[in-house]
Parts: sequence; C-alpha cells; structure tokens
Amino acid sequence: MITVYGIRSCDTVRKARAWLDAQGLEYRLHDYKKEGVPADRLGDWIESFGWETVINRRGTTWRRLPETQRETMNVERATEAALTNPSLIKRPIVEHDGGTLVGFDMEKWQEVLR
Repeated sequence: MITVYGIRSCDTVRKARAWLDAQGLEYRLHDYKKEGVPADRLGDWIESFGWETVINRRGTTWRRLPETQRETMNVERATEAALTNPSLIKRPIVEHDGGTLVGFDMEKWQEVLR
C-alpha cells in the first residue's frame, strides 16, 4: 500500500495524487492538518534522508522562521519545528512497499512506483 503524507490543499500534493490516480495506483492520504505529523515516521525520514532533505527550505514557512533558528537548525530542532509546524515538511513524502520517496519527481516515481 502507498501512503502519501502531506497537506491536501498543497499544489504539489494535488499533482502527486493526480499522477497516482492516472497510473491507477491505490494510495492513502495522511493529511498533516487533520491527522498530525506521525513523530515516529518523521524521525525515520530525518534519519534516512537528513533534515536538510525532509525540511522544505525553499518554502515560505522556512523563510518566516527567525534567521537565528534557520542558522542553528539541526536534527533535533528540525524535528521539533516540523512537529509543531507541518508546513515545514517537504511534500509529499510517500511510503511504498519498496521504500520512501521525498518530494514529487514524476520521472523517479515512474521508475519506482510502476
């Protein structure tokens, strides 16, 4: 089973879900806004990919953080920040039988999920 972690209203999550639908792939959406961030999964993602990949450092939520917080970000601080503000997490994160994908990359998804 494929689980898509993200925010339902996010444009990138919408594109990812549309792609999954077009491929005829079944999935479950875990919406951070409704269900919260699963702390155990977040810890695994950060451990596997690094906070620099899991945290969206291009988004407005990141830019709104105080400069001192951005400059001193580390694993512990990134985890805490993402748990309190799910909009910091790169979207979507997809868990599937073969592993985990961070972000929507159509070519990579085509290769891995088909």
